[in-house]
Amino acid sequence: MKRIVTIQDISCLGKCSLTVALPVISATGVEAAIIPTAVLSTHTMFKNFTCKDLDDQILPIAEHWKDEGIKFDAFYTGYLASAQQIDKVITLINELRQDGNLVIIDPAMADNGRLYPAFDENFPKEMAKLCAIADIVLPNITEACYLTGTPYREEYDEAFAKEVVKKLASQGAKKVVLTGAAFSGKYGVMLYDSEKDTFYTYFQDKIDATFHGTGDIFSSTFTGLLVRGRTIEDSIAIAAGYTAECIRLTKNTPDANWYGVDFERALPYLIERLDK
Repeated sequence: MKRIVTIQDISCLGKCSLTVALPVISATGVEAAIIPTAVLSTHTMFKNFTCKDLDDQILPIAEHWKDEGIKFDAFYTGYLASAQQIDKVITLINELRQDGNLVIIDPAMADNGRLYPAFDENFPKEMAKLCAIADIVLPNITEACYLTGTPYREEYDEAFAKEVVKKLASQGAKKVVLTGAAFSGKYGVMLYDSEKDTFYTYFQDKIDATFHGTGDIFSSTFTGLLVRGRTIEDSIAIAAGYTAECIRLTKNTPDANWYGVDFERALPYLIERLDK
């Protein structure tokens, strides 16, 4: 069985980060090992959340795995609790990475033109160092702008999106998958392959609803599928479709929780798509 190690926080309530990554990656038929970067009482859209930084555990866990000879097919990072953790994650990847391993970075730090509450203006510069060693980076447009020092635009066209993802790839990442790409009345995902200098886009109808954690659902699904052996284009299409199904089900549920989507009820959709 293929094995991914995912490095991100545990939000004890909120349907994001590791509480999404573990079940979703498992549903794709891939083993998910974890390194929690922090334990939060809830995700950061709640007020007065608690946070226990696990910075001092990152490298000891990696050293133990190295001593045990444990190998991974991919490294997948999400929310990191501080800028100080980024250098440790880079060290971890460099210590455990072997030929053929994928490094997939979701630079979970910003949305809607703003950084998440825990981060200051220096954080994107540090995150850019991690993105530079990635095979694939999975930013939204806000994160792509912060990572490249590009002024954020709430409305943009295809030319602007292409300019930003090419600029991000020039910093080191082999491929950039821009999530939530929205221009010309379309909504979806844009892939830029810097080695081939080619673009691929996948669009679908936009659902008029916004929920926290959908980026984590897309990234976890995409990573699991890619490591399982699906093409990058198939992985994008299935992950986008599953994310949309999660949103659709949640929007149509009167008692749905505001803090996340009902991804659990949509898992049959994902599993059904795996072998098609």
